Amino acid sequence: MLSPKENYLRLGRGEMPEYVPNFTMGGMWPPSGTPTKNHPVLMAMPAVFPFGGAPGAREYKDMWGVPYISNAETNYQALPKPNEFILEDITKWRDVIKRPDVPPADTFDWEKLARDGTAHINRETTGVICMAGNGPFQALIGFMGFTEGLCALIEEPEACAELFSFMADFYMPYTEKTIEYFKPDIVYLLDDTAAQKDPFFSTEVFRRLFKPVYARYTKMAQDRGIPVQLHNCGRCEDWMQDYIDIGVKYWDPAQECNDLFAVKKKFHGQLTVVGGYNFYPDEKYNQVTEEYVRSTVRATIDRYAGGGGYAWLGGYLGRSDEMDIAAKINTWINEEVDTYGMNFYKK
Repeated sequence: MLSPKENYLRLGRGEMPEYVPNFTMGGMWPPSGTPTKNHPVLMAMPAVFPFGGAPGAREYKDMWGVPYISNAETNYQALPKPNEFILEDITKWRDVIKRPDVPPADTFDWEKLARDGTAHINRETTGVICMAGNGPFQALIGFMGFTEGLCALIEEPEACAELFSFMADFYMPYTEKTIEYFKPDIVYLLDDTAAQKDPFFSTEVFRRLFKPVYARYTKMAQDRGIPVQLHNCGRCEDWMQDYIDIGVKYWDPAQECNDLFAVKKKFHGQLTVVGGYNFYPDEKYNQVTEEYVRSTVRATIDRYAGGGGYAWLGGYLGRSDEMDIAAKINTWINEEVDTYGMNFYKK
C-alpha cells in the first residue's frame, strides 16, 4: 500500500491515488487535535519570525505592528483589532509599514532549523509542507480594514502593488532558505480573497495586483519541481486557471459555494480539489449521532472522490467552551475518512 505521502503526491502529478487522502492542513486541522492515521503532509516552519500571540492570547501585535485581539466570540482565533488599523492612506504606506525587526535570512543556522523543524516527521511515510511568503490581501486588510483596503485596491492600485512588492522582497529570502534547507514536498500559499458568493474584488484586480505576487513565491517551488498548494476560502472558482498558470496543483478548502463538479471536470489531472465537506447538523450540534456524522463523510466522498482528483479536508470547529464535543465529532469524521476512504477505490 502506498504511504500517505506518496498517495497524496500522486494527485499533484495528475495520477490516481490508491485511497482518498485526508489532508489536515499540515496537521493543523481539526483544531481539537483529534488524531488521524492518514497524515499525507505535516507543516514544518522555521522559527525565525517573532509571534506576539499564544493559544488563548487576548491581545498582541504582529511583527508589522498590527494589533490583534481574540475572545470567546471569535473562538479565540485572533483577528485584527477593530477600529485600530495602522494604515489610513495607502499612498503613505512607506511612512507606516517598516521592515520588521528580524535578522537577515542569511544569519540563521538553517541546517539546524531544518533538522529541528522536521525531527517529528517520518519522511518515508509523511511529506513536509512549508509556507511561502505571506497573503498580500490579508496583510492589506490587517493594515487598513476591509473598507479602506478594498477602496485602496480600486483607487490606488500602484501604491498597493508597491506595498505588496515591498513585503514580498522581505519574505522571499526566508522562503527561499526554507525551501532550500527544509526540502518540502509541497509549498503552501495562503490568502483568503473571496466571500461566500463572490471574490472580494474583480478578476482584473486579481490578475493585476495579486497573481504577480503569488507567482514570485511559487516560482521558487516551480524551479525546483515542487508542487504548490493554495489555500483560498470562498467562491474563487473563476481563478482556477490562473492558479494553475503559477504552479498550483492542489486547492483547499474547496468549499461548496464553488461548482466543484465543474472544476473537477475542467481541470482534471491539472488541479486537485481538496475539501468539499460542510458539517451542518440536522439537530442541535451537541446531540448529533455518530451514525449521522459518519454518513455525512461517506456522502461527501461518494459525491466528489470518483475518478480521483480529490482529497478530503474537513471537520467541525466547535465552540471554544465545548471542545470535548468537537473532539468527539472530529474523531468520528477522521475515523470514517480513514476507513471508508481507504477502501473507496477498491469498490
